[in-house]
Amino acid sequence: MAGSTATNWWVVALCAEWCNVCREWRDVFRKAAAARPDMDFAWVDVEDEAEAMGDYDVETFPTILVARADEPLFLGPVQPSGTHLARLLSSLKHTQTDEALSRSPVSEEAPLLLARLQAGVLSKP
Repeated sequence: MAGSTATNWWVVALCAEWCNVCREWRDVFRKAAAARPDMDFAWVDVEDEAEAMGDYDVETFPTILVARADEPLFLGPVQPSGTHLARLLSSLKHTQTDEALSRSPVSEEAPLLLARLQAGVLSKP
């Protein structure tokens, strides 16, 4: 479900096939992707993409990475709910000023993780 990179926004689900919550949430994520053509969505199985994940360890599934271009805006667990995801994305999208986004709390690992994903997983057709 990798996006076409037609936008400068990425929403990346970091999940695992063995995780029941992730499997159940996948359809919700697909519906969210269909509802947000202004963003590219990708589903990343953290075990299949261990090299791209590097040292980043997902502690809670599902975990979402949201980025504008090469700037991570959010990296963390989310409730497996379409409503929760829609609210998060709307909030980030409406807080588009560079000053406001630079105050967004995101882990120090997020830029490196995003760069590895963009170089490999997110660049696949």
